Amino acid sequence: MSELVTGRPVSLYAAAVLRFGYGLLYLVFLLREFPHREEIWGPDSPWTPALARQLFTQTGWNSVLTLSDSRAYFELCYTLAVVTSALFMLGWRTRALSLLFAVVVTSFHARAIFMTDGGDNLVLLLSLYLVFTACGRRWSLDARRIRRRTARPERPAPRLRSHTGRHLREGLSTVTTVLHNCGMFVIAAQVCILYGSAGLYKVQGASWGAGTALHYVLNLHLFQPWPALSHLVDQHTVFIAIAGYLTVLLQVAFPFVLFGRFKYPVLVMLLGMHTCIALLMGLPLFSGAMIVADAAFLPDRFYAALPPLCRRAVRLTCLRRTEPPRSTPGTGSVPAQSGPLGHRPTHRSAPPDHNGTATVFRKRPERR
Repeated sequence: MSELVTGRPVSLYAAAVLRFGYGLLYLVFLLREFPHREEIWGPDSPWTPALARQLFTQTGWNSVLTLSDSRAYFELCYTLAVVTSALFMLGWRTRALSLLFAVVVTSFHARAIFMTDGGDNLVLLLSLYLVFTACGRRWSLDARRIRRRTARPERPAPRLRSHTGRHLREGLSTVTTVLHNCGMFVIAAQVCILYGSAGLYKVQGASWGAGTALHYVLNLHLFQPWPALSHLVDQHTVFIAIAGYLTVLLQVAFPFVLFGRFKYPVLVMLLGMHTCIALLMGLPLFSGAMIVADAAFLPDRFYAALPPLCRRAVRLTCLRRTEPPRSTPGTGSVPAQSGPLGHRPTHRSAPPDHNGTATVFRKRPERR
């Protein structure tokens, strides 16, 4: 057990997917709400900075957005939040940017806690957990910089003056590995608790037991981005009942199928469920956060096999595009002609005459 925790960092590719996914999600979220930033987080918001500070005294939260009521200060914070999300997504100086990204998510979440959907709750929790992980060792600018550094001609390594420096370096590596593994374990436990508690809570409801819960959900005007689509889906009552029972079953069974191969079809069905939630209920941030969290349960060998498969697919596509088309008879090409008795006409060239030209003689087919 100790070797599993301190031996080597696990799920490095999954941590990179979490970093990229949540950085991209929050970047898109900030850009999407850019025209409405003043109404949600600005100084002129209905939820004023004074009300936010009054709530902080009760909840213990804090936000850098409430340090000043200046509009210029708010615009500067918003710009820094966009830049931080983009750099964290790309994996530039991930150690420092992961902490700064957690501060950004916490500040914006606490500033307007009543004006956003539930998706930012999960992003907030996992952004805090990602601070302790080595999420920049794969698929990042940091990893690219390290590869280029190791590809340079090796220089003789300086000798350590004492064993103390060597032990400090080994101890720091061990601490980093332990923090990363514990952080990934906490992330997995958080997602399992989320699914399990949601499923057990649904079991207690009479509407979920009767199979009519999704019918009421589809008829909530607050969660109808496309009412016509919601009404169209609501007409299939049998499908609605089956989907409700399947939702409860997937959420309750999720923590128990993680250690077997049955987790792969469960993850695929959860992907479809969250896609339907994003389309039918208008909760893209929540659905995206859950899909990224589910991706953390795929093994590293799956992610390691993706780049070669993508390169092979691109190579095959390029070869098919550059391959010349094959000519077939009847499509503009003239097939070779043969003589009257099946002999192909032959040609022989005579030596050049005195004018420098060659006379071509055609050999007549022999008569039988």
